[in-house]
Amino acid sequence: METQTNETDSFAEHETKSFSEYQEVAKALQPYIDGAKSGDGKLSRSAFYDHAHIVGSIGGQFENNTADEFGEAVSSLGESPNIKHHIAWIDISGPAAAAKVEFLDWKGFRFTDFFVLYKKGDQWKISGKTYDSHAQN
Repeated sequence: METQTNETDSFAEHETKSFSEYQEVAKALQPYIDGAKSGDGKLSRSAFYDHAHIVGSIGGQFENNTADEFGEAVSSLGESPNIKHHIAWIDISGPAAAAKVEFLDWKGFRFTDFFVLYKKGDQWKISGKTYDSHAQN
């Protein structure tokens, strides 16, 4: 009987830790999300590792940016107070994760962003992003 209790306790601990990691990944995405709304490119940039790379298209135009260039682009767009977002999913395997975030009305566009994240030490950060603007692609 004690074996079952230990197995149950172990399962509960694993599930709690797993749920906590999902919350940590969502938390790591928040500066990016807040920067999109406020137009604060430095805030968005803070969510990325220095090596991060961002590719996608806006209005059918292919974009290929470093994290610094992307942060500057967010700042140049300015505030987008009506933006809505939804984290569609997060998938985690050890220190690696992927996430899909949907944005509606970011300067009139709908975006789907796919993020790759990595946990170094106790901190999750975005390693790369690819996106679609859903218009003229």
